[in-house]
Amino acid sequence: MNELLSALALVAVLEGLFLFVAPGGWKRAAEQLYALPNARLRMFGMVVVVLGLLSLFLVRG
Repeated sequence: MNELLSALALVAVLEGLFLFVAPGGWKRAAEQLYALPNARLRMFGMVVVVLGLLSLFLVRG
């Protein structure tokens, strides 16, 4: 459970860092994502999940 909470905290740190360092870029990216059709967003989300799981598998062994 501690590892899950640590991972979620790290995600929050990274998200906050992007907002802190480049708020304009983050807004532009969000606007572009908002303009995409739902099917494309779902596909993008699936790719990110699969890449994240593969990365986790490689790192955790």
